[in-house]
Amino acid sequence: MGLYLCVFEEDEELEGVEIGSYADFNFFRDAVTATLEQGKAGSVCPTLNNHHDCDGSWSPEESAGLLAELKLAEEALMRHPPVEFNSPWKKQVAKSFGISPKNLAECFFDVDGEPLLARLRQLAQISTERNIPILFQ
Repeated sequence: MGLYLCVFEEDEELEGVEIGSYADFNFFRDAVTATLEQGKAGSVCPTLNNHHDCDGSWSPEESAGLLAELKLAEEALMRHPPVEFNSPWKKQVAKSFGISPKNLAECFFDVDGEPLLARLRQLAQISTERNIPILFQ
């Protein structure tokens, strides 16, 4: 089962990101915890790391905080070496799109091969600007 984060305005989807599995999202959050939060999940990135990954939403107010957290996370992940992909689909997507990570941040991408941090920032930006939540589906 996969995790899809999206922003809807009434019945129109403005943006959506297919993250991969819940395990993939947790692998990303675990990397943030290890590199930025010194193992204390939510101490620096509470919006990102304290939200259940299986339901609910991030409010527009939370999305504004998420933008700042994602910037910190990217800076931290870029200072660490890449790791092996945690999912077979990631290996396939990396091969298809020629993704060869040079740092830990580049190890995280969506199912279309787009950088995950950039895609999450896009969602948070739209949520903040339009005053609508990011939905977990």
